Amino acid sequence: MLKQRIITATLLATLVVLAVFELSSSYFSLLIAFIVLVGANEWLNLTKVTNFKIRGVFFVSLIGAMLFIHLWTYLLEALAPLMDYLAEKFKFVMEDIRNQSGLLEWLALPAVVFWVLTMTIIRNAPAEVLKLELSPFKQALIGWFVLLMSWMFLSRLRAFFGSEMTLYFLILIWAADVAAYFVGKKWGKTKLSPEISPGKTVEGMYGALGSAVICAGVLVLIMQFQEPMIIADFILLSILTVLISIYGDLFFSVVKRRADAKDSGSLLPGHGGILDRIDSIVAAIPLFYAGIYLESVGLFS
Repeated sequence: MLKQRIITATLLATLVVLAVFELSSSYFSLLIAFIVLVGANEWLNLTKVTNFKIRGVFFVSLIGAMLFIHLWTYLLEALAPLMDYLAEKFKFVMEDIRNQSGLLEWLALPAVVFWVLTMTIIRNAPAEVLKLELSPFKQALIGWFVLLMSWMFLSRLRAFFGSEMTLYFLILIWAADVAAYFVGKKWGKTKLSPEISPGKTVEGMYGALGSAVICAGVLVLIMQFQEPMIIADFILLSILTVLISIYGDLFFSVVKRRADAKDSGSLLPGHGGILDRIDSIVAAIPLFYAGIYLESVGLFS
C-alpha cells in the first residue's frame, strides 16, 4: 500500500511541477478548475447531495463564478467607456472603474475567517462537529465556497507571484504531510483529534510545523532575504499556513466520517479521491495568498 502511495504521489508531484512551470497562467487556472470540479463532485457525493437541481445549480454557479473571476479585469475594461460616458452625461465625478481590479483580493478575508473558525471549532468541540446537522443546500454551499476560494487564490498566486512561489506553497504542504506522517508514526502518542481522525497525533502536528520552519529557512537562504522582519514574517506565515492545512485535513475527515467513507473517491490508486489529495491545499491557500499579498504591498514593512 505504501509503495503504491509513493508511486502515485511521485507521478502526481511530477505532473504538478511541470504544470506550474510550463503552463501559462490561463491554462494553469483551467487545469486547477478541472481538478476542483472533480473534487466538487466528490464533495456532493460525500454530503449526500443527490437532488439533481441542487447539483446542477451547484456546478453551473461554480463554473460561472470561476469565469466571472477570471474575466474580472476584462469586464472592468469593457465597462470603463460606459462609466466615463455616464459620468460626463450626468455631471458626476467617479474614480476610474479599472482601479477596482484589486477588489477581489478582499475575498481572502471571509475565506481565512472561515478556516480559522473551522480550526477553532474542530479543536474545541470535535464531537459536536460530527453531530452537526446541515441541510443538503447548506452543505453544497460550504463546498461551493471553499472550493471556489481555493481555485481562485491558487490561480492568482501563480499569475501574480510566479511559478517559484506557487511551487514553494505546494512543497510546504507536501513536506508538512510527509513530516506529520513519519514523525507521528515514529513518536506519536497523543491523539490530536481521536473522535475525527484517530491516526493523527500532536507529535505529528509538531513535526509538520517543524517542517514549515525548515522550508521557510531554506527559501530565505535561496532568496537571500536580508530584512529580519521579512524573514520573521515569512517563517510565521509558513507555520500558520501548515497549521491551517492540518485542520483543513481534519475538516474533510469530518465530512468523510459523517458519510461513513474512508476516502472521498477512488480515482487515485493508493490515495483515494481528489479531495483526499487537495484537502490541505484547499484550506491553506487563502491564508498563504493573503500573507504573500499583504507582504507585497508593504503592509508589514
